[in-house]
Amino acid sequence: MEKTIGDSPAFTSRQKIIIAILALLQFTVILDFMVISPLGDILMKTMNMTTANFGFAVSAYAFSAGISGLMAAGFADKFDRKKLLIFFYTGFIIGTVFCALSTSYTMLLMARIVTGLFGGVIGSVSLAIVTDLFVIHQRGRVMGFIQMAFATSQILGIPVGLYFANNWGWHSAFIMITVLGVLILIGIITQMEPIIKHLEVQSDKSPFLHLWHTLSNKRYQVGFASIAFLSVGGFMLQPFGSAFLVNNIHISQLELPMVFFFTGLSVLFIMPLVGKLSDKISKFKLFAAGSILSIIMILIYTNLNPIPLWEIVVINMILFMGIMSRMIPATTLNTAIPGLEDRGAYMSISSSLQQIAGGIAAVCAGFIVHQKTKTSPIENYDILGYVIAVITLCTVFLIWRVNQLVKSKDTEAKEVTI
Repeated sequence: MEKTIGDSPAFTSRQKIIIAILALLQFTVILDFMVISPLGDILMKTMNMTTANFGFAVSAYAFSAGISGLMAAGFADKFDRKKLLIFFYTGFIIGTVFCALSTSYTMLLMARIVTGLFGGVIGSVSLAIVTDLFVIHQRGRVMGFIQMAFATSQILGIPVGLYFANNWGWHSAFIMITVLGVLILIGIITQMEPIIKHLEVQSDKSPFLHLWHTLSNKRYQVGFASIAFLSVGGFMLQPFGSAFLVNNIHISQLELPMVFFFTGLSVLFIMPLVGKLSDKISKFKLFAAGSILSIIMILIYTNLNPIPLWEIVVINMILFMGIMSRMIPATTLNTAIPGLEDRGAYMSISSSLQQIAGGIAAVCAGFIVHQKTKTSPIENYDILGYVIAVITLCTVFLIWRVNQLVKSKDTEAKEVTI
């Protein structure tokens, strides 16, 4: 039985191990996706890619992840979550190996599709595990720690990946992720217990019927829409971030790791704070505040002219503080919507729609921005900022709807227990 509102139980030793494993897992998955952005300028120049080509390379992962997530959704609550995690993480590692071996744009595109087919399901399985093993008043802190994987990938992963790329070629960045992935996979196999409690409450025998019942649930549809919109801004802004910094702001390839390092450092400090706040104050108010800060900083960032390195670092730090302040409360609220019997399917569908929406956003961004030559400034980046600002406002409304649904669910649960 879950604790009462306002009570935040301490973590057990076993729970701490699970949090560490999931955080490290997310670190590699996030790094695999995010390292494409700082490598973007190198990849576009070495493989003769246009901005539209690069948009497709980014979105290939997202589309395949979304499709695989939908296909897996009906089966997500039918198996031990540990076994699902091992299966999909193994496939993700294999896909990353193919990325490292790519020698052309077409090969890289295919490798990103394979990686997405497996990597896209990992996040939803992880969220289902969090929801199964932690009560609602622990999840904010859990998500805070797991989302620190984003910051750690910025502080350690991306700078090290860029260092590898600058010294041994861009392929070496994916080799680094592969080695880390194998070590984490061993940790999952040896340290995580089977997670099968959800198997006791299954009602739909057919996986496809289970998928349909989850998709057709009116409450769930609000959550699906909110999470899909939440990902659009990041997918639009990040893919061309390094190309914008190099060609518009005149930051050198050697200075890029500094930008990502200090940005990630700021996020590393803000994540635990946001996680704790989301367990103590209104998650929606925290999300709304983060959204306002994000809109302001995105409009400033996308309209920048050449400025000193320290100024771009400060702007990036504040921007990502706003972005991360949205992710934790929104994700935590979303985990409270589904019932135990639907959690795996719900998280899979949410992740799929998030990836598909993000893939569409990356393709759209590739057509909105333009670069005349390999060294020309990125054009129309300011228009991208205005589009993201409008989408962010729409997301605030959708998360408000989710918040209302969670409140009504809590009220119904209390009435049942009385």
